[in-house]
Amino acid sequence: MIELLQWLCLIPVVGGSLFGLLCVPAALWFCRTRAAAAGSGFPDGQWPPVTVLKPVYGLEKDLRDNLRTMCRQDYPDYQVVFSTQRADDPAIPLLHELQREFGAGRVTVVVKNLQAGMNGKVNNLIGGLTEAKHEVLVISDSDIRVRPDYLRTVVAPLADSAVGCVCTPFKAVNADRWYEKLELLSMNADFIPSVMFALTTGASNYSNGQSITLRRETLAKIGGLESLAEYLVEDYEIGRRIWESGTRMAVPPHFIEATVDLKSLAQWWSHQVYWDQNTRFAQPGGFAATVLTRSVPFALLYALLRFMDPVGLAVLGGTVAIRLVTTALILVRIGDREGLRSLWLLPLRDAAGLVSWALAFTQRTVIWRGAEFVLTRNGRLVPREARS
Repeated sequence: MIELLQWLCLIPVVGGSLFGLLCVPAALWFCRTRAAAAGSGFPDGQWPPVTVLKPVYGLEKDLRDNLRTMCRQDYPDYQVVFSTQRADDPAIPLLHELQREFGAGRVTVVVKNLQAGMNGKVNNLIGGLTEAKHEVLVISDSDIRVRPDYLRTVVAPLADSAVGCVCTPFKAVNADRWYEKLELLSMNADFIPSVMFALTTGASNYSNGQSITLRRETLAKIGGLESLAEYLVEDYEIGRRIWESGTRMAVPPHFIEATVDLKSLAQWWSHQVYWDQNTRFAQPGGFAATVLTRSVPFALLYALLRFMDPVGLAVLGGTVAIRLVTTALILVRIGDREGLRSLWLLPLRDAAGLVSWALAFTQRTVIWRGAEFVLTRNGRLVPREARS
């Protein structure tokens, strides 16, 4: 029995190591080939006016700096809508300060408590959309920091009428505490390489809620924001509806930055499980298959089953080495110096990731914005008290 378990452990050890090696050329292809194919977009002077929807919830870390980057875009005509749901949201004075700095013609502040469903972010966006002036919409999370060329990059693909939506990959930044560094590695060393591999090989589609650009008419055709308000993974639902409509999702190799903001180890763990639950409900088959790529925890289990003999230690050491080297090459390619400095935590993150992967299949509740919800089979959110 122990010998059988050892052989079973070697399947993800080999599979995960091979996957890591394949992710390196995939990352290079993604960054080079997609950049060359991105095109120039709209001719100068013909760029469509844009409304950026920024839902805000509380005073997050680096919020002022993150929001200011969206107000300083190299783009001819755009509006930034900061929206909150609570009249006592502590971020409101900051939002009005930014409105005074950049002018009411550039920045609109909306405070509306609309409730179309359980997804607070979508409810917030619905309020912001009521004050949107333009046809092209950019949905961008409040923790996102962007370069001045961001709007031109995400709007350019819409020059092709076959493109229904534009998403951009992201990398986590500004991880100060050790558990924030674990979060950064979850994003930059695990999720993003998988995304670049999937986009390169066509293994799956991609839709990222941190940055979504689409036409207002496209949003209406897929049911509008109100139809998304009951879903946990509203960004994937947007993507799914776009794909089924027959239009394309464009993903330019323009990495935006997402600030890591965690107050405790418990919050990190809750978010780790929440993220895996998101992925599971968005792509259940693909998420289940990721167990075959989790090389480090199974290499550790293999070594333990062999009582840390020379063979077990050699397999463990070789697996960890491949994981660290391939990840380092990818982090260098996407310009993630923080991740490189935190690589010593990657084996711990990988081991914890296997546990959170298992919990995503057994835990039916999710904590989101301080409230507890039950997840239905189709990924909808139901308040826990409503099911009791």
